[in-house]
Amino acid sequence: MKLRKWQSACVHKAFKKYLNGITHFLALATPGAGKTFMASELADQLLKGGFVDLIICFSPSSIVSQDFSESLQLKTQERFDGLMGAKGHSLTYQNLQYLDENFWQLFHRYRVFVIFDEIHHCAGSNIDNANAWGEQIILNIQDKAKYTLALTGTPWRSDAAPIVLSNYMHPSNKISCDYVYGLAEAILDNVCRIPQIIAVDNNNISVIDDDETKTFTSFKCLLSQSIIPYQEIIENEKVIKYVISSAQKKLSAIRIKNSDAAGLIVASSVEHARQISTLMKACFNEDAVVVTYRENEPTSIIQQFRHAQTKWIISVGMISEGTNIPRLQVCCHLTNIKTEMHFRQILGRILRMTSSKNQDAVMYMPAEPKLLEYAYRVKQDVPFEADVVKFEKMSTNVEDDVDDGVAHAVKFDKTKSNPPKIEIKLNGFDSVSEHATFDGVNKTVGEHFLTSSYEKVVNIFGRFKQESIALGLSELR
Repeated sequence: MKLRKWQSACVHKAFKKYLNGITHFLALATPGAGKTFMASELADQLLKGGFVDLIICFSPSSIVSQDFSESLQLKTQERFDGLMGAKGHSLTYQNLQYLDENFWQLFHRYRVFVIFDEIHHCAGSNIDNANAWGEQIILNIQDKAKYTLALTGTPWRSDAAPIVLSNYMHPSNKISCDYVYGLAEAILDNVCRIPQIIAVDNNNISVIDDDETKTFTSFKCLLSQSIIPYQEIIENEKVIKYVISSAQKKLSAIRIKNSDAAGLIVASSVEHARQISTLMKACFNEDAVVVTYRENEPTSIIQQFRHAQTKWIISVGMISEGTNIPRLQVCCHLTNIKTEMHFRQILGRILRMTSSKNQDAVMYMPAEPKLLEYAYRVKQDVPFEADVVKFEKMSTNVEDDVDDGVAHAVKFDKTKSNPPKIEIKLNGFDSVSEHATFDGVNKTVGEHFLTSSYEKVVNIFGRFKQESIALGLSELR
């Protein structure tokens, strides 16, 4: 397999820094760009060049750890199972706390090259502010390994804690990366697909609390009142059915050309995943693979799905960053985790370019304000004008949501001790598609622009008629 241009440049720069006496290298590359293969190439050059004796890799999950082991073995033609005669081992960060003194003695006896995949999981500039994984790295690897390579697709932590082994620029306090390969470059190089993000909203929501009924014209308006938590929205049966219905139609269209294309649904809990799976079977006669931490062999389930023809997989915390399933092209963001890091990692699962005829990459999500901010930031990363962010109004195009052509509402049972019940009324399907650009928008892009742009969409278009938001690059700068 031939190195991509960015991979070759990154390997060359890291090798040069190591030879100049700098022992640590941090590479930021957009999810789906091929960090694993790049790291394996660098490891092979160091090993074959006689610069290191052993290679140890740490990653955030067992499936990613297994992928790294296979990639290193394929590239170096050496074993990486940690047994006698092997050239190293691939472990998870969870293993760090259970490694004994015999293992750490390897760093005193041999020249060890350590790869940290998704390094942002490990926090700490010192022992006092380190998390459990970061503490082990500071105590046992920092200044003891011959060379270290840190990889990340999202160079920050949701808790704003410092990332272990990293340098920060002052006064901006931004992390200093040795090599950066962003989504814009990856799209231009045909390494990553152009994402499309569909924000699903509803313009007729009723919340009934005792004898009082309040109506809302969007999820944003509803959530701003703090009456209904976001969890209630993603667990709402009508919301799930609508999102899955839209995603199912898109995936079916893609599979006309790419027969093995697949979809990922990220749920908020095991119970939520089972609810989604049950609805998919009942409403669409669609079986889905469910993978959660409760499964006996989740890694095996993911591996089987990777090479199968099954259309859908529902995940709770098992398929996010680093998990390589190239046939994924559609995903549904139905988790209650609303950090930008998690958002981008989920989106990254469908961005990896393949040799297939169709290269669509579509994410469906509720039109929650924070998620919309992240979506517009992704839009800014696209190197040319494209309809990255689109809005879709919930309407009666799901067969089970219509009784004799009359729209009806979802109701939650309510007692005095329960939260208010919510009705989501489905409006008749409107096939009109409206496109517009924003005139007179503040040229300074930031959270204020992202928030105000959402308000403008609401005010201009009358609560979403499958509006397509076309934001030109000139308006985003």
